[in-house]
Amino acid sequence: MMDIMAPKKTIDALVPITRFNRGEAKKIFEEVKESGYKVVVKNNTPTCVLLTPERYERMMEMIIDQYLYELAEEREKNGTGKTYTFDEVLAKDGLTLDDLDAMEDVELE
Repeated sequence: MMDIMAPKKTIDALVPITRFNRGEAKKIFEEVKESGYKVVVKNNTPTCVLLTPERYERMMEMIIDQYLYELAEEREKNGTGKTYTFDEVLAKDGLTLDDLDAMEDVELE
């Protein structure tokens, strides 16, 4: 279904860079908190997007989910057809769930 309010939402999302130059950053950040995002324009060209941390996290999760989905599809297409349970994978490496719980969080780069 088409959102007939989409053009207005897009226009409302635009923030001229001159508003920052006039000291309106606090007000703009409040608008971002309210709407979820704003697009900063300079010389009528979008230069950056301001997002709430929550919206950014949701977007990153969606990107990661899509990547994992595509990776799983690729593996299914090119795999041998043999699958393993999580317990089998752990046992292969001599690990238990308790071992995993005892591990510290690891940052992935």
